[in-house]
Amino acid sequence: MIPVLDLDGALAPGGPRSAELARQLREAAMDSGFFYVLGHGIAAERVALQFALARRLLELPAERREALSMRRSPILRGFETLGEQTLDAAMKPDLKESFYCGMDWPDDHPYVRAGYQTYGPSQWPEEVPEARALCQDWIARMNALSLRLMQLMAISLDLPEHRFDEACHEPMVSLRMVRYPPHPPDADERTFGAGAHTDWGAVTVLAQDGHGGLEVQMGDGRWVEAPPLAGSFVVNLGDMVPRWTNGLYRSNLHRVRNRHSGGAPRFSLPFFFEPNYLARIEALPGTVPEGSVPRYPPCTAGEHLREMYERTYGLRRQTAEPSA
Repeated sequence: MIPVLDLDGALAPGGPRSAELARQLREAAMDSGFFYVLGHGIAAERVALQFALARRLLELPAERREALSMRRSPILRGFETLGEQTLDAAMKPDLKESFYCGMDWPDDHPYVRAGYQTYGPSQWPEEVPEARALCQDWIARMNALSLRLMQLMAISLDLPEHRFDEACHEPMVSLRMVRYPPHPPDADERTFGAGAHTDWGAVTVLAQDGHGGLEVQMGDGRWVEAPPLAGSFVVNLGDMVPRWTNGLYRSNLHRVRNRHSGGAPRFSLPFFFEPNYLARIEALPGTVPEGSVPRYPPCTAGEHLREMYERTYGLRRQTAEPSA
């Protein structure tokens, strides 16, 4: 089963239950890298408001969504159409469509001028004037929660609570609002809403509707469903965490099939939190046994993320890379 972590008493730095939650996070991270979180401080009404926005955005006419296609954005902000992404190269294109957005960054920010992935303007449909403000508010809430999870992860590794704070300053983040059509009744074994994949960054925080459909591979290789749990988010660790922990913590495969909705679309709100573009990802102190070498070569967070975008969207390199 996927464990449930209640952040009550550990939601702020120095909270009285921080050590207990860090221990629970460590256990989950060494198994599948997946867990539910309760006590996250975001009201159900606010979550419902974000889902309502997602429905409005993804119900816009096809021609309007095409006009704001993510392929028209150098940092891949905007609408994604059905079949545009293939997360598992051995499977058919994913049966999902979505809207991508991110943090607001000023045009004169050095990372925007350099063209670094995720830094720059999002595309906002004028038909939904409240979209920008609501998304920026949601991103701010998810940023705060993600940073707190990184702090608990630091404690879980016997590191100072704020060990990751500097790397998470000016982070790369993406909010994705996703709609999955019902799973086709005649679908073959190569058809998924989202093919089996690991996430690319540090932490993903997912709000899912009441239909379910998320499937997670556990540490022993079994696939289990991650059904909706009232008041919770699903959290999973991304590929940068095994690099940081020398493979101690895991970033496991997961996939989606919308098979339980009774013919209705499934909506989800994944928030992808990655460190600063130039943050160096390499084995942390205490994770490499004496006399061994790290399992992963060091890289910057931006180098890793850009490679993943290119791989799953078939893009050629368009944005600048750091010089060091």
